Amino acid sequence: MVAKRKISLVLADVDGSLVNEEKVLTTRAQNAVSLLRRAGIRFAITSGRPPLGMAMLFDPLALDTPIAGFNGGLFVTRDLTILAHKTVPVDVASQAISLIREHGLDAWVYRGNDWLITKADAPHVAREAWTVKFEPKIVADVGEKLDQVAKIVGVSDDYDKVQRCEADAQAAFGQHATAARSQPYYLDITNREANKGAVVEYLSSHLNVPADEIATIGDQPNDVLMFKRSGFSIAMGNASDEVKSQADATTDSYDNEGFAKAMERHILGSSD
Repeated sequence: MVAKRKISLVLADVDGSLVNEEKVLTTRAQNAVSLLRRAGIRFAITSGRPPLGMAMLFDPLALDTPIAGFNGGLFVTRDLTILAHKTVPVDVASQAISLIREHGLDAWVYRGNDWLITKADAPHVAREAWTVKFEPKIVADVGEKLDQVAKIVGVSDDYDKVQRCEADAQAAFGQHATAARSQPYYLDITNREANKGAVVEYLSSHLNVPADEIATIGDQPNDVLMFKRSGFSIAMGNASDEVKSQADATTDSYDNEGFAKAMERHILGSSD
């Protein structure tokens, strides 16, 4: 079923959506973006990753739209020129790190161009470094310098702990910060105006595209805000039932060309 409304821009989450389980952009996904462009539909990406951690996608996707890193905490052009930057207030950042540690999660801090951690062998560090294509800096205390922090991440393979920490962070920070899981094992804490719903609003204004002409696709709870702000939303097959219930349509899983199929079927109208 093709989206019944006019679509002028597609905004895609990266991990769990645009790229597959191995963090690879498949040929079919790349081709789907090319077909969007040929149809006059622009394409943009957003992620909890830093912009530098998405740079490997810029050329294959021929991106000409603002790139939204840190869930909208930092907007850059393709050459990484900063367009807009929203940081976490110092007091909130300090509280966030304390809360993350109280829940038994590891804390990561993204400050400026640096990814700061305390343990090189902590869960997901090696995988994240491979994914984003740059290495973290090991420091004694990630909470030592909290000015210009774009994102704080709580990390654990105990998904229940991450979920509980998310709920407590949302209750504690209220209107002062956005706290949402970007993966079952990652809790992202950003500026309150740095969320994927705000990404839709920024792109709508910056590109002069009405929000109801924007289609969004994602798989995690932090993607729901962009679903709600856009005209048409698609949940990945690997999304939870809760996330799927918030979308207008559902596609296949990220390990079975779900992104490409969504573009072909729901946006472009192909039945293949």
